[in-house]
Amino acid sequence: MTYTLDNSFAHHGFTVTVVGCGGTGAFVANDLCRLLPLYARLVLVDHDRVEERNLSRQDFLAGELGQFKSEALANRLARRYERAIAYSISPIAVTQIHYPGLIIGCVDNGPARRDIAQRLSKRKSLGWVGGFSSQVPREMQRDPQLETELWWVDAGNGENYGQILIGNVEGYAFSDGVCYGLPMPTIQRPDLLAEVPQRADCAEIAEQGPTINQTIAALVVEVVRKLIGGSCSWMQLYIDMESGTLRPVLATPEAVERIAGKKRRKKRRDCARGNLY
Repeated sequence: MTYTLDNSFAHHGFTVTVVGCGGTGAFVANDLCRLLPLYARLVLVDHDRVEERNLSRQDFLAGELGQFKSEALANRLARRYERAIAYSISPIAVTQIHYPGLIIGCVDNGPARRDIAQRLSKRKSLGWVGGFSSQVPREMQRDPQLETELWWVDAGNGENYGQILIGNVEGYAFSDGVCYGLPMPTIQRPDLLAEVPQRADCAEIAEQGPTINQTIAALVVEVVRKLIGGSCSWMQLYIDMESGTLRPVLATPEAVERIAGKKRRKKRRDCARGNLY
């Protein structure tokens, strides 16, 4: 059975918050300005400043040197697209999250992803810890009239490959062909939390391909387009530019259980090796 991710957040005014305005985030923000309806609010979050090394690989201009990335990008895109764009020069841990809507994570390290996860975990209305499918008795299913407030779309990449993960809760929720909740990206891929902050921005790493950020950004915007339109059936996307492949993982209870099963097996192995206490 094919499930589509709930898009009730887009039925009225909503907010898209882009966390990280570097190699991928700046391109995402630019393309979102073309995609989003004017009633959608766009917020850019980044506390880093534009440096000279950013100019060759990121979407910034020489006249923006020394400015905060989120501020410079918001001001320029607001003029170009004639729309209001909000920004924050504080870390996401202390930045207000607006909902309903989407959080687009374009960060390259575990601590930043942990901060996003903690902010979502504090939303009590998103605190499902179990799941269900259309085969579960109706009296045990979630009321379809309850709206999904927030989805987290997390993007990451390496040299010439990358992934996009979609989630919002600790468990999962499916009903009548609609997915209302998926495990947060950091639950789907806990290894992402182990990534250490880079000394240089991800787009300046010499080993990184020159077009991987734009490619990931384009996929992120396509995910957003499908989420808004109610046609997104993905929970993960993996791209490999060396082999020329794009591999989706569909959002189904079975896929979630496979991921959860891998985590349980790994935990048992770690316990057996004495790595967990």
